[in-house]
Order: sequence, then structure tokens, then C-alpha cells
Amino acid sequence: MAATIGEQLRLAREERGIPLREISDETRISVRYLEAIESNDYKRLPGGIFNRSFVKAYARCVGYDEKEAVEAYARHMRDQGEGSDDVVTTPLHSKVYTDIPATRSPVLTVVLAILILAILTVGALAALHWFQKRSAGSNEAPVGTVAILESHTFGNVPVPGFGKTGHERVLQ
Repeated sequence: MAATIGEQLRLAREERGIPLREISDETRISVRYLEAIESNDYKRLPGGIFNRSFVKAYARCVGYDEKEAVEAYARHMRDQGEGSDDVVTTPLHSKVYTDIPATRSPVLTVVLAILILAILTVGALAALHWFQKRSAGSNEAPVGTVAILESHTFGNVPVPGFGKTGHERVLQ
């Protein structure tokens, strides 16, 4: 078995008969960088996260386990004592600690949702009732309307609420 990740990737590529130019075209990584990976000369690469991304893309292209390739690259860099700050093999997770449990009963969630919807429905119905009551009150003619209608001459045009000609006033 090959000792370094570069050798392992080169062997995987050669087993599949894939030329470096094809990998370069597929991954958009320069042939010069791919050669540097195969020879474990990582100083020729841009550095940092680019190196890991290049190793991962190369591994994916030749059918090698991506995670294993990145971990082998990280081990190699640690063994060489280079860029240990650049290599992170475990993902960072943020943790928030609270006294309140993180999970809530699904039944409680449904009950709260129904309660909120009921409150919103009652509020909407109350607003609708208020607007209907308000508009019903405004449909009634104000007191001064009769006087205005009587002061205009309508000829023989009938006006609702008045006599045939619009001049007679209907009083109850």
C-alpha cells in the first residue's frame, strides 16, 4: 500500500487510466497543482483551505474516499509540522446551553397552535362585527339630508323616500 495520500491518489488515477489533463479539466485545478499533490509537495499549492479542497476534488474525481483523503492530508501536514493551524479535521459546532429543555412535546405544540388560531379568529370576527355595525350606522341618512334634497328641484324624477316628484316629503 502506498505511504502518502499523494501516492494513493496517483495510484487510484492510474488504475482508472485517467490522465492528469482530464482531472484538471473536470476539477478546474491546474495540472501543476495536481502534480504537486501527487508528489506531496504542498508548498507549491496556494495553501489553507484551497489545499484541502484540491485534495478533496482530486479524490472525488478518481473515486477515492474524500473524507479519508482530507484526513490523510491533515495527518501528513501534522507529521511535517507545517500549517497545523490551517488543517481542521473535525468540524466546529457552536453549543448554546440553557436551562430550558430543547425539545417540546408535539401535543403541546399543536395545542398552542390551535389556541393562537382561535384567538386570531375571535379577533377577526370581532373586528368584522365592529365594521359591519359601524357601516350600518352610516347608511342611515343624516338629519340635514332631507333639507338638502327638498331645496333642489328634481322635476318629475322620483327620489326614493319622497313623493312622486321629489317635492313631497314622506314623514312617519
